[in-house]
Amino acid sequence: MDELSRILIQALGQLIAPATAAYALAAIGLNLHFGYTGLLNIGQAGFMLMGAYGFAIATIEGAPFWLAFLVSAGAGALLALLLGIPTLKLRGDYLAIVTISAAEIIRFAGRSTLWADYTGGASGLAGSTYKGPFQALSPLPDGRTTIGPLEYLNNGSDSWWTRIFAWSVVLVAVLLVWLITRSPWGRVLKGIREDEDAVRALGKNVFAYKMQALVLGGVAGSLAGLLFVLPISVAPDNMGRTLTFFVWTVMLLGGAATLFGPVLGAMLFFFVYMLLRTGMRAGLADVMPAQNVEHLAGLMVGVALMCIVIFRPQGILGNKKELAFDVR
Repeated sequence: MDELSRILIQALGQLIAPATAAYALAAIGLNLHFGYTGLLNIGQAGFMLMGAYGFAIATIEGAPFWLAFLVSAGAGALLALLLGIPTLKLRGDYLAIVTISAAEIIRFAGRSTLWADYTGGASGLAGSTYKGPFQALSPLPDGRTTIGPLEYLNNGSDSWWTRIFAWSVVLVAVLLVWLITRSPWGRVLKGIREDEDAVRALGKNVFAYKMQALVLGGVAGSLAGLLFVLPISVAPDNMGRTLTFFVWTVMLLGGAATLFGPVLGAMLFFFVYMLLRTGMRAGLADVMPAQNVEHLAGLMVGVALMCIVIFRPQGILGNKKELAFDVR
């Protein structure tokens, strides 16, 4: 019974973990790309890694937290422009090919010894080198606080302050998405998703709208990278193809083209994922090593994603009539 309680508490803690907030914010950005505009971005990890490096390097170079925050956002916007200018006038899966390639290029560039003085190479950047300015902003007193079954330090890497800040950024992003998607601008995006030729026939600059959506979603992705590395370190291999795969699962689970779908999807996905990992570690400890348990959990996530796409592509909150997997 004690073991079951421990597993449930770990899963409950994952609901509000900074990593869960980071995935929710990354899925919000992906939702602007795919859910609202129909842009097939398969490289959200690249935006997250750019944002993480931008924030960490700016902080290490002496920038205050909020300036580093803006640098992180600017890194995502710059990457979106570089990817969007040559591809957004094309149709179909060209953007998917470019984004997944760009994400891998950024990851391998981060691992390279050529820029190791800035990126730390394959070892990355230690959290202690860039977390100071963020932790100095905390209004919470030192010590520990217990809320229900959850107990964390008030300040530090894995703390209540990190959680409060991360989820506050997510809530602000949800509010902004709610405002812009209910504006005429947001309705044009949905029109582009459904039939961009019709929108172009109405005199709208489809390329400009796509670029704006790509930049906004890229900024959300880069800030998600910032949240992702606040409790840990910046390591390029932590933001690879698997991360993009999980972000897509989160978005599709909650429901593409929905306001709260990415948040619900992130919380539900990581709650269940933590239950699977910790439960299988305890139940299969005598059968297979922990590394194989991780692989088995990832396999189950892949099967779950296939089932979502096949049987309920609109997700939990989505409307099947509004969304279809139609890549021109």
